[in-house]
Amino acid sequence: MITLTEKAVNAVGRFIAGSETPTAGLRIEVTDGGCSGYQYGLKLEGSQTEADTVIDCGEVKVFIDPVSLPMLDGMSIDFLDSIEGSGFKFTNPNAAKSCACGTSFNTNSEGTGSKTCS
Repeated sequence: MITLTEKAVNAVGRFIAGSETPTAGLRIEVTDGGCSGYQYGLKLEGSQTEADTVIDCGEVKVFIDPVSLPMLDGMSIDFLDSIEGSGFKFTNPNAAKSCACGTSFNTNSEGTGSKTCS
């Protein structure tokens, strides 16, 4: 199960309200890349696919594809808003290594395939 804090749900709700296109929810996915091997992807989505797992977070629906789900299971997402900046913070129990950027991770404790942050 993936959880979004109240701050994260409110932030996504603001992004949906400000979107110029019809939005059904938030897609969270894992793609190859980033400093540590994988990176999180977030985008507003117009509709879900048949294969998606759908998580109802009150006013926000979250869509996760079947390939990303095992790497995200148990993850918590928060939204931070501070003088240093704002953005989503991922706490993923499946990440053996994470990059300082906060959006890149690896499930292998050796971190094979790691890249230098830029």
